[in-house]
Amino acid sequence: MKNRDIYLNNLLKHKDKGVIKVITGIRRCGKSTLLKLFADKLSSSGVSEKNIIQMNFESLEFDDIKDYKALYNCIKSRIYKKTKTYIILDEIQTVEKWEKAVNSMLVDFNADIYITGSNAFLLSSELSTLLSGRYVEIKMLPLSFIEFLDFNTFERNSSDEDKFDLYLRYGGMPIVAEYSFDRERINEILSGIYSTVILKDVVERNKILDVALLKRVALFLADNIGNNTSVNNIANYLVSEKQINSSVKKGNLAHKTIDNYINALENAFITYSIRRYDIKGKTYLKTLGKYYMADMGIRNMLLGYRDIDKGHMLENVVFLELFRRRYFISIGKSEDKEIDFIAVKPNEKIYYQVAETIVGEETKKRELAPLQSISDNYRKIVLTSDKTFINSYDGIEVKNIIDFLLNR
Repeated sequence: MKNRDIYLNNLLKHKDKGVIKVITGIRRCGKSTLLKLFADKLSSSGVSEKNIIQMNFESLEFDDIKDYKALYNCIKSRIYKKTKTYIILDEIQTVEKWEKAVNSMLVDFNADIYITGSNAFLLSSELSTLLSGRYVEIKMLPLSFIEFLDFNTFERNSSDEDKFDLYLRYGGMPIVAEYSFDRERINEILSGIYSTVILKDVVERNKILDVALLKRVALFLADNIGNNTSVNNIANYLVSEKQINSSVKKGNLAHKTIDNYINALENAFITYSIRRYDIKGKTYLKTLGKYYMADMGIRNMLLGYRDIDKGHMLENVVFLELFRRRYFISIGKSEDKEIDFIAVKPNEKIYYQVAETIVGEETKKRELAPLQSISDNYRKIVLTSDKTFINSYDGIEVKNIIDFLLNR
């Protein structure tokens, strides 16, 4: 197993704290593997095997555990009472009312609890209700570029740029590494993952009737990453393409349906949305947010790889990296100009502009202008594919996007 240090280290920071650790993320992004890595880390640090209870409910070994009482009694019979027991429960959604057992374990035992589950039954929007607020959520994404380099084998003498192009094309789902960049096979496996997410985590869970419309909405979001988008934009487009009856749209039914479908896609971690923030007015705006995909490989499987989209693809990759680095992210509005990302932590704020290139005076002027319009003294950075010795313009930093991804 390859390490996922960014998430493993996060888990370790929460180790032995009195909350349930819940790992969420799109299917097949590596949640189960993370739990195995964590169990191995416990063992290597000296924790005895009798103090680690691992249960994967997709295994026939635990097929007789159907409800919360059976789960609780099974754990109770195996708990080691003298010292802390680490309880690791994978695919817990197969156990009826599992949250009752997990909450009780936290109260009754000297235990540290870690769980994952299918997104159809275990979603971040529901965790506070299911677990009474006694949890911390570890949000997983597919592989970062650094992880992609570690997971895959490349042709000899491949440059970082060559490897990054493969990352943009095939994305970061861990299973891609098993197919040696075989485009046809990778598209097949990504199609299978996407179809499972759509059917299990979106359609079945939300009892969606118009699956065709759901898929059109998902395609629209995939095709418009990085563009200012609203529910009304999507409805207007679908009406113009004769995919929604205009009379339905006028009745506001389509607006509500599309909004519900977008929320369902976000809850299944296929897409992510961010809001616009008025820097001068210091308020969030209600209109025209942006959407990004959880994985570029899935997007390219749906739409085909198109080099003309590279600017928006770079923006998507930067969004995911900032999310991975645990920034709170919004779009910036400064007068009539737009800043791609405002990345905020408790003691840090950075403005980012993402551009495929800033070669040429007009292009450079256009890309620098939004950051130049901001009057405060927080860091301002342009990320670009360019390789240049010039690393700043009037205090605005310029960084190569690959260097940014490789240097935490």
